[in-house]
Amino acid sequence: MTVSLNHTIVAAADKKASARFLADILGLDVSPQYGPFIPVEIPNGVTLDFYERGDGPFVPQHYAFLVSEDDFDAIFGRIKDRELPYWADPYHHRPNEINTNDGGRGVYWEDPDGHNLEIITRPYGSGA
Repeated sequence: MTVSLNHTIVAAADKKASARFLADILGLDVSPQYGPFIPVEIPNGVTLDFYERGDGPFVPQHYAFLVSEDDFDAIFGRIKDRELPYWADPYHHRPNEINTNDGGRGVYWEDPDGHNLEIITRPYGSGA
C-alpha cells in the first residue's frame, strides 16, 4: 500500500499574505490561486493550501519542515533578518535558542496567524 500526504489546508486571516510569508521564509514560490486556495508547494510535492477562515473560531496548528543543514542556515538567517521571535521548543519557553534534538538542529517561530512553524534537520526519534 502506498499512502502519502498530498495537501493540507492552512487557515489564515489573509491567505495571500500568509502564503507569501511562508514561501519567503522557506525560500519557495507561491503557486497560482486554485479555487479558494493559495498553495505553497513543498519540494516533496505536498502543498499547503492557504484559505481565509472567515469569522469563525480559529485554532492555530503546527507545521514542521524537515530541511537540510544548508537550508536550515538559509531559513534561520531569514527568520533572524526579519527579527522574528524564535524558540528552541514548541511551548516557547526557550527564546532565542535552537535545539539540537537527535543530533540535528531545530527552531520554532510563528506565522502571522499564530501557527507554530518548525524546521528540523533530523527527524524526531532518529537518534544522534
